[in-house]
Amino acid sequence: MSEPKTPTPTPAGDTYKGWVFKWTNYIKGYQRRWFVLSNGLLSYYRTQAEMGHTCRGTINLATATITVDDACNFVISNGGAQTYHLKASCEVERQRWITALELAKAKAARMQAESDDSGDDFSPSSPPAAPGQGGASQNSEVQSALRTLGSKVEDLSTCNDLISKHGSALQRSLSELDSLRLTGEAGDKIRQVTERATLFRITSNAMINACRDFLALAQAHSKRWQKALQAERDQRVRLEETLEQLAKQHNHLERAFRGAAQANATADNKSAAGPGKGEASDEDDDNEFFDAMEEAPEFITVPADPQFHKRSSSNISGFNSEMCADDQSLNEEPLAMNQESPSQELVPLKKRRTRISDKPNYSLNLWSIMKNCIGKELSKIPMPVNFNEPISMLQRLSEDLEYHELLDKASKCQSSLEQMCYVAAFSVSSYSTTVHRTGKPFNPLLGETYELDRRRESGYRSLCEQVSHHPPAAAHHVISDRGWTLRQEITVASKFRGKYLSIMPLGTIHAIFEKGNNHYTWKKVTTTVHNIIVGKLWIDQSGEIDVVNHTTGDRCHLKFAPYSYFSRDVARKVTGVVMDKDGKAHYVLSGTWDEKMEFSRVMQSSRGGENGTEGKQKTVYQTLKAREVWRRNPLPDGAETMYYFTSLALTLNEPEDGVAPTDSRRRPDQRLMEDGRWDEANAEKQRLEEKQRSVRREREREAASQRSSSQSEEAVDEDSLTDPSLKSAPYENYQALWFESCEDRITGEQVHIYKGGYWEAKDRGSWEGLPDIF
Repeated sequence: MSEPKTPTPTPAGDTYKGWVFKWTNYIKGYQRRWFVLSNGLLSYYRTQAEMGHTCRGTINLATATITVDDACNFVISNGGAQTYHLKASCEVERQRWITALELAKAKAARMQAESDDSGDDFSPSSPPAAPGQGGASQNSEVQSALRTLGSKVEDLSTCNDLISKHGSALQRSLSELDSLRLTGEAGDKIRQVTERATLFRITSNAMINACRDFLALAQAHSKRWQKALQAERDQRVRLEETLEQLAKQHNHLERAFRGAAQANATADNKSAAGPGKGEASDEDDDNEFFDAMEEAPEFITVPADPQFHKRSSSNISGFNSEMCADDQSLNEEPLAMNQESPSQELVPLKKRRTRISDKPNYSLNLWSIMKNCIGKELSKIPMPVNFNEPISMLQRLSEDLEYHELLDKASKCQSSLEQMCYVAAFSVSSYSTTVHRTGKPFNPLLGETYELDRRRESGYRSLCEQVSHHPPAAAHHVISDRGWTLRQEITVASKFRGKYLSIMPLGTIHAIFEKGNNHYTWKKVTTTVHNIIVGKLWIDQSGEIDVVNHTTGDRCHLKFAPYSYFSRDVARKVTGVVMDKDGKAHYVLSGTWDEKMEFSRVMQSSRGGENGTEGKQKTVYQTLKAREVWRRNPLPDGAETMYYFTSLALTLNEPEDGVAPTDSRRRPDQRLMEDGRWDEANAEKQRLEEKQRSVRREREREAASQRSSSQSEEAVDEDSLTDPSLKSAPYENYQALWFESCEDRITGEQVHIYKGGYWEAKDRGSWEGLPDIF
């Protein structure tokens, strides 16, 4: 390679600067860099102009080794991840650098040793933010402050001596005056001056003693203070070095496979490009160093090799055209038409409301309520409606259908693996409505139901029922005319921990598609509400989800990353991989649970050369260009004054004719809260809860009576009503209205499955036998 003429390095005091060639990688070889040797640190930049803002790397010479390869080449290494392979333009220049480096190394090691022994001087081996500028100025600033403090202490000591000297002289002069034989007024004045001088002497002596004590204390603690300051500074330096290393490692991981094709193409030219240096490039024209992440990803995605585009162009084009056809057919589909009778005339759709009453601004002492609730189940805490939002948990569960079109698209997919992407995106989309929703839904009453009939608009009908009260459990069943069924039974376990509230949904969600008879299951992740007592409430989702296709064995593992202050990743991140039954990856999903999800087709996967967390190698996926599979709908105007409800949520509690008497829309306390009458809503909420407790006690008595009659030989005394075995009787005795308990053939769990009859009863307008719960 041709080497441009390099100017002779110029020393400036303790600083040594000049151009040196540095080995970067096998493609670029040696590149000219501007090196600066200052305060025992060797730093380099691409150009001299970068010295003011961007340092490309710094190595501490105090612990480094310097070796000479040949006439022009030499190597500097700290024994760790930093190794610089350098090349001078000539042997004379190389010798100048070697001499300067050795002298700087000896000086740095000597000053570090003196600092460790005495603690009086600051070690020059701490890497500054910008070598020769930020760190040096900071060091000089501290030294200047110490010198100023020392000079002030010396001034105080001098003043101390002067006060003692002049005070003694004044006392002697007054004593001489007092010894003279003076009478009358002059004698009185002399005595007055003497008394005042005596008081001054006493005060001065007290001040002198205090100053002497302060001086002795300052001198005694001077080294201790400087050592403590040095320890803090060393700790900061270690943290900066650690962060820099993490940033470099992460930057290296991101670039490791970016040039895979080019590296393979030039593999035969490695020996000609330059000697093997054992170090990948730590710089890139289009990259800067970033903050370190708290947790490294489990896999890495890189753009697919161009050879895949050529080799499988027919397959990929078929795949893309198939997906585009699906999307186009969905966009053109008349969603407002009843799919069972396509020839039926279109009927104007019901206009849904777009606003509710604004949320009142009522103040409430949160701590007075929460301090007695620590460690209790959330469902057992008597909460005022001030903490609620005007919908029930059944309606909140129905909000999972906000993005039902994902299941509509999934039902049209030809490939089960592609269908898995849409199902996984649907499982993520249900959390997008929670990002600003810090209010607690109303706990449903036992036997409470909620229907969401959107058959004309969206082709589905949904029914929820509260099938158990302790523990609270809700069964949900959705049937769509577009070829899919969704069912779930969710039991919410929640704990208040003082600073945050953890909500753990228990239960399995099932999605069944008529086409291909694919049956998917997954669970929900943990929701955490932070800053319960102090600060602004905010919500986070964390955990892992496995979406499993029990028909084909396909699986998608989704990971919801918890929020971390130290992570440089985007907040609320979700990543996932779709694999077939043999564990082969086909798609990679990425995005956030509050904004959007994308998926990319995997063309090739391999184990990375860099070790991940806990020594595990990361998998590298070469993927095609990512496609957006889901994006959150914008909130309606004024959502901040309407509990941050989405457009669907605003319609959930809208009054409708023909719904069951047990429907959540008919719940009076919830309706009063929506209308802004919170005091009345609180009173009505207490009435409903007391009514439910009375019904529960009556059911317990009936269960106890049935048990005593079946055991005629045993008498049941009065205390048997508090027996835990009898406490379980109400659950055995209570039967859900529209769901029946059975064992799930897929998961083996005891669940409630829709047994039919609700929509037929609604068509007839016959609701006989329903309990009066409101």
